Amino acid sequence: MLITLAHIGPKAAKTSARSHYEALTRLYCDRLQSYHPCQSEAFPTESAFLAWLAHPQSSKSTRTPILPVLLDSRGRALSSPELAHWLGARRDQGTQHIVFAIGPPDGWSAKALTHAALQLSFGPITLPHELARLVLAEQLYRACTILAGHPYHSGH
Repeated sequence: MLITLAHIGPKAAKTSARSHYEALTRLYCDRLQSYHPCQSEAFPTESAFLAWLAHPQSSKSTRTPILPVLLDSRGRALSSPELAHWLGARRDQGTQHIVFAIGPPDGWSAKALTHAALQLSFGPITLPHELARLVLAEQLYRACTILAGHPYHSGH
């Protein structure tokens, strides 16, 4: 199952603070590779992201439908074990490609939210997009370790 971390915004980090977040996000994506292939995608606009969902350009995803998960403060807050259970259920159902996407600064449009298989929330707090991507990457890695019975997740 391919996991894509997508976001609306620039591709490359322009400041050193952003590059630190990017390095840590890559660290968790690299760790995630032990369980599932993981890639990152950046889109300049929400409409570019929605067009990609409809017609993905990646050779890995052109033949399989994409299951979009949109991060949104109005979405469903899941604990780490609940996220692991949700991810494991998708894996067991044969899902081939899940895209976890962080939206534009003003949030996802109503149109975009209609495409979501799941609207996922990290709670009512507002996070900088770089930090949200890092938290997302870590939580996906944690979910995979929970499913594998790895001791990384100690339950607190």
